[in-house]
Amino acid sequence: MKPSRLLRMPVIKLPISALPLPPKSYILTCNLTPDPATPAASAFRDVLTNNPSVQRRSRVVDPSTHFSHVTPLNLQFPYRIQPPEDGEEVKDKSKYVEHWLSAYEPLDERPCAPAQNEGAKHLKKYSRDKREIERELIGLSDSGLRDCLPHLAVGDAFAQIGAPSLSASGEETPLRPVSGEKAAVRQELVDVLTGHSVLMSTGEDAEAPYAPWSLRYSGHQFGLWAGQLGDGRAISILETPHPSDPELTYELQLKGAGRTPYSRSADGLAVLRSSIREYLCSEAMHALHIPTTRSLALIHLPELEVIREEVESACVLTRLAPSFLRIGSFQALNPPQNIFFLGGGQQEAHYDALRILGEWTRRRVLRLPLAEDAPWGKALVMECARRNAKMVAGWQAYGFMHGVINTDNVSIMGLTIDYGPYAFMDIFNENHICNHSDEEGRYAYRFQPTMITFALRSLLNALAPLIGAESELGAAVKAGWADDVSKEKIEEWTKKGAEIEAEMKSEIESVMEKEYWTLFRKRLGLKTEETSDADELIRSLLSLLQTHKLDFHSTFRRLCAFRPSLVSAGSSGELDAFIASLAKKSPETSLGDADAARDWHAWLAKYAERVDREAGIWAEGSEDPRKTWERRERAMRRANPRFVLRQWVLEEIIKRVQDDPGETGKRALAKVHEMATNPYEPWGAEDDGRSDGELSEEEKEERRFCGLGANKFLGFQCSCSS
Repeated sequence: MKPSRLLRMPVIKLPISALPLPPKSYILTCNLTPDPATPAASAFRDVLTNNPSVQRRSRVVDPSTHFSHVTPLNLQFPYRIQPPEDGEEVKDKSKYVEHWLSAYEPLDERPCAPAQNEGAKHLKKYSRDKREIERELIGLSDSGLRDCLPHLAVGDAFAQIGAPSLSASGEETPLRPVSGEKAAVRQELVDVLTGHSVLMSTGEDAEAPYAPWSLRYSGHQFGLWAGQLGDGRAISILETPHPSDPELTYELQLKGAGRTPYSRSADGLAVLRSSIREYLCSEAMHALHIPTTRSLALIHLPELEVIREEVESACVLTRLAPSFLRIGSFQALNPPQNIFFLGGGQQEAHYDALRILGEWTRRRVLRLPLAEDAPWGKALVMECARRNAKMVAGWQAYGFMHGVINTDNVSIMGLTIDYGPYAFMDIFNENHICNHSDEEGRYAYRFQPTMITFALRSLLNALAPLIGAESELGAAVKAGWADDVSKEKIEEWTKKGAEIEAEMKSEIESVMEKEYWTLFRKRLGLKTEETSDADELIRSLLSLLQTHKLDFHSTFRRLCAFRPSLVSAGSSGELDAFIASLAKKSPETSLGDADAARDWHAWLAKYAERVDREAGIWAEGSEDPRKTWERRERAMRRANPRFVLRQWVLEEIIKRVQDDPGETGKRALAKVHEMATNPYEPWGAEDDGRSDGELSEEEKEERRFCGLGANKFLGFQCSCSS
C-alpha cells in the first residue's frame, strides 16, 4: 500500500521513540477488546510487576478477546529458572516464578534518543538490566523505510551495515562510528526493534495508554480446524501515521520476539534463516507489484540459541503493514460448530466481539465508503475477496508459491503475509509443491487460487449470521445484536448470509482472471486485449514451458528481445539462434531438441502475428521501426525481472550471513536486498557482450546471482520449521 499523496514538504526525521501515534480512534488497542488477563494498557504495569507469566502461559483466552497485551522477551524457552542466589528454600514456587519473570520485564524507564520535537513525545522507553543480550543490526530495508516510515530517523545504521556488495572481502571493514547523536538514534532503533527496550505509556494518568500486543485468531491448517492459534511469536509494538497521509497508519510488528499467550508449546522465537527469507521476499514481492506486508529490519541475536532440527541462532524481524488482521481473526469469534479437532482449544462464538472487529475492519482497515448505519458485513467479505483475488493472480503470474495458505495466513487486506517455505518457480511445473511438509500437494502452485477461495469461504462462514441479520434489518447490526437470540434464529441468519457465496465466488473468479490475463499480457508486451490471447498465447506458452522443462522467468526475460522480423524475414537462421538462446537458459532442455524447436517455431509465429498487430500502438508516431521495438522491449523489461529470489540464492546468502554476520555477510545481504527491490535492472552487465573474464568481480557475482544456480536447487522444497 502506498500513501495517497506525494510528499510536498520536507519530512522531519524522528527517532523511533518520538514517532507520533495516530489519533485514539485509529489505535487498535483503544478500539478492540483486550484479554481480561492483560487488561488495558493503563493497568498493564501491574501485570508486569505481579503476574508477568500470564503473558507467557499458553492458554485459551476469554471469548470476547481480540488481542492480549504482551512485552517482547528474548529468552530461551523452556525458561531456565534459577533458584535464589542465597540458597534460601522456595516455599511458594508460583510466587517465585512470577518474581523471577518480573525481573526481566521492562519496568525501568530509560532516556530516549534526542529528537527535534521533544515536547511531542507520547511514549516512554522502558527496559531492564536483565534483558541485556548481544544484538546486531544485519539488515535495514531502505525501500520499506522510504515507503512506509519516511519520518523514521535511523542514525548511522546504514554506515554500520556497509555498502551493498557481493564481492567484498573481510578486509573491507565499513566505518563504525560509536558515539554521537546518530549513534544514539541507531542504538535506540536496534534496542526497540529487538524488544530489548519497549515503548509504552502506562498508568492511570497516561494521556494515551499504550503497550505492545499480540492478536488472537483461529484457523484451518491444511484444511483441518485447529482452534485457537494467534500471534505465537509476533508482537506489535507501535502504530504511526504516514506523514503524507494521516489516514494511513503503519503497524510495526516484531516477529520472533518471544512467547505470548498464543505460543502453545513453541518458544516464540525465530531463527536467522527464516528471518532472512521473509525480510528479502516481502520487499521482492513489493517490487513485483504484488500486495504484501513489508520489511524494516533484521537484528541478529547470536547468543540466543534456538532449537529446531538443529541448534541455530535467533533473529528478530521487524515487518510493517497497515494491519495484520487475518481471516482467522474472524473465525476465532464464530468458529465452525460440531467439529472435532486437534488443537489448543476453541471458545464458543462471541457475536458482539465479531461485530466490534467487523466495524473496526470496515472503518479503519478496509476503509469501506459506507454510510454510518449501512450494512457492512457483505461489503467487507466482497472487498476482502477482491483484494485476495488480485493478490493470488499476481502470485500465479510471477510464479510465487506461498507454501502454507492456512486461513490464519490469509490477510484481510489481501496482503501476502507470513513467508515460510515459499519459493519462486524455476523450471515451470504447475504441479510444483514448494513445502515438503505438504505431502498431499494441497498448496501446490496450481491450487493456490482454490485455496484462497477456501479461505474466503471461511471468512463468509464466520460472518454469515451477521450478514443475514443485516439483510433482515436493512441496516448495520448494533451492540448486543445477538443477545437472547435463539439458536434457531442464529441458524436462520447464517443460512441467509451464506446465500452470497455464489456471488462471492463469481467475484473472485472475475477479478482473478482479469488481473491474471492482464499481468501476462504485460509480461508478453501486449497493450491490447484479444479474446484468443488466453488460449493461443498464454496457456500454450505455459504448456510449452512445462513440456520442455524450461525456466519460467528467464524465458520471459529473453522474450523481451524478440522481434516479429525474426519470423517474417524468411530466413530461419536467426530464429533458430533465438530459440537456442531460450533453451540455453534451462539445463534440462537440449539445444538440439527437435520437438522443442518445432513447438517454439509454432508459438513464435503466432506471437509475431499478435505483436505485429500492435506495431502502430508502440510506434507512438515514430516511423523508425527500430525505435518502436526498442520502446516495447524497455516496457517488457519493466515487467519481467532479471533477478529472481530463487531458492539457491536464498540458501547461499543465508550461509554467508551465518558464516560472517558481522562484515561480508551483511553487505552481501544488503546487495541481494538491493537486487530484489530493483529486479528489472540489467544486473551483471546484461546488455553488453563482455565475457565473464572481462567483468569486475562485483559484476561477475551479479551475473551469477541472476542465473539458475546448481541443478540440485531446481524445484527445491523447504521446511515449515522457522
